[in-house]
Amino acid sequence: MVDQAPSVAMEAVLKESSELPEDVPKIRGYDFNQGVDHRALLRSYITTGFQASSMGMAIEEINKMIEKRLEPVEVEEGGDPGGSCKSGCTIFLGYTSNLISSGVRESIRYLAQHKMVDVIVTTAGGIEEDLIKCLADTYLGDFALPGKELRQRGINRIGNLLVPNSNYCKFEDWLIPILDQMVLEQDTEGTRWTPSKMIHRLGKEINNPDSVYYWAYMNNIPVFSPALTDGSLGDMIYFHSFKKPGLVLDIVEDIRKVNSQAVYAKRSGMIILGGGLVKHHIANANLMRNGADYSVFVNTGQEFDGSDSGARPDEAVSWGKIRTDATPVKVYADASIVFPLLVAETFALHADRMTAGRKTP
Repeated sequence: MVDQAPSVAMEAVLKESSELPEDVPKIRGYDFNQGVDHRALLRSYITTGFQASSMGMAIEEINKMIEKRLEPVEVEEGGDPGGSCKSGCTIFLGYTSNLISSGVRESIRYLAQHKMVDVIVTTAGGIEEDLIKCLADTYLGDFALPGKELRQRGINRIGNLLVPNSNYCKFEDWLIPILDQMVLEQDTEGTRWTPSKMIHRLGKEINNPDSVYYWAYMNNIPVFSPALTDGSLGDMIYFHSFKKPGLVLDIVEDIRKVNSQAVYAKRSGMIILGGGLVKHHIANANLMRNGADYSVFVNTGQEFDGSDSGARPDEAVSWGKIRTDATPVKVYADASIVFPLLVAETFALHADRMTAGRKTP
């Protein structure tokens, strides 16, 4: 009978540790014995571990953008008039359409209303769903509702959100006269429409303070959507082309505008919710300046299929879309949970400073 543990097991289990540097944070979560303090709870995330720590680092990264954005910058002689605003950091915000379908829309609208971001990039759905919500409501359903039954009832499902098909009929009734006028202005005044100019016009026409694009129009925030026809807007443009053909949307002018926003920025920051087109379009614009200075990605994508959507920030560093000395953060989480909390601990926290001396329209 062996009366002591084998030495190989002892050495394996009780292997001596090397000392960690003193500046390495210690893991500690929030102590509810201190009461319910939501700000303190969010501050504790950075030492909680896992995605909570990523969330804490994302808060710090966005606050860095805001601090630099608040630094005034003189426009250099010869600067491109299509370039960035007069601030120390141009903030690009990108999001996929499902977030506008959800209640995240109100967080995004807040940022546009108070001119807290400088450039917006989204998909067609990210435009039309905002406008449609000004005409009719979206409802809470369930992820498990059968598609066949919903189709028979004329109800469309976006995850656990429900959108009656009648909403899109109302959207068509509202949009078609605007398209008529756009064609008329193109033919009689020589107006050259681009997706961003069309979005600007739609924000003006909706004239509703609940709308993201109403505030983008009021605050002259450019909104880029290079795939503007990939959604209900495209459906309506398609139907309209038979009634009154001839509308032209120029994407070349818009790519120059969005790239110039990055090229002429003193510093740039990217906040990108979701993946796909919006992530790539903003990151590619920042390639034109040898990378963004600050970056926060929030999505649930994984890198293992080689998609840009799921790629970690370090992949963007290899392309020159994020600077080599930057400290980018990716939060692997549903943006409907994360983004309102991010706004609470960043933009909303600095609202007085960000809007000082400027009247909201």
